[in-house]
Amino acid sequence: MSSSMHWYCATTGQPRYTTIGKNGKERNTTVRDARDGSLVPSVSTINGLLSKAGLNQYFQRMAIQATLDHAKWEGESNEDYIKRLLELAKEDSRKAAERGTAIHDILDSYFSCVYAPEWPNYVHRIKECLDKTFGNRLWLSEKSFAHPEGYGGKVDLYSKPDPINNLPGVVIDFKTTEKDPGELTPYYEHTLQLAAYREGLVPGAFCANIFVNGNTNEISLKMHTEQELRDGYESFLSLLRVFKLKNKLN
Repeated sequence: MSSSMHWYCATTGQPRYTTIGKNGKERNTTVRDARDGSLVPSVSTINGLLSKAGLNQYFQRMAIQATLDHAKWEGESNEDYIKRLLELAKEDSRKAAERGTAIHDILDSYFSCVYAPEWPNYVHRIKECLDKTFGNRLWLSEKSFAHPEGYGGKVDLYSKPDPINNLPGVVIDFKTTEKDPGELTPYYEHTLQLAAYREGLVPGAFCANIFVNGNTNEISLKMHTEQELRDGYESFLSLLRVFKLKNKLN
């Protein structure tokens, strides 16, 4: 379980996903590394305590689809067949995750002003949507932080407050999908994630998820209300306390 956890430096907010072990080799950072108080868990690690019905249904669909696509081999035992199907489903999930990471990397490059001869259409659609919703702002990408409550994270995209026009900041989290983005609504953990992000980086900010389908170039922006964010942060702090007690963290 600890290998899937992400950690941040408690003082600088810099990612500490890996650590140099006593043998001099790099390894995944663990809870034990964090118990001296120098590291804090990520928002996604905290939210890992939540039951994710949507994600569980996705994995179930992938397993069923693998069953439909791959027949049992002659002489293959039931146990071996099930193991093979699970590996096939896991591979499909891995490829979907890689596609999502690639989209995030492209968006990070675009908003970091990295030159490219051509950008996917969804990039331009996202920029147009942001301008229409929040005005022409300076957007900053992939900013990490650590909060005094004892958690950290890395925000996909944010904009600082606009004091001239009396506008709060904005925090955006991208979610990739292979469905119609317009049919999707944020999950509960998405609200908690954004609520924790804005408290850590831009208190009082507007918060939204942008769902992106890289195959169809369709996008959809979903705002979170102020009440949802306030309630979400209270829920997140409760999860954070459970996580710390469970893992014996300061």
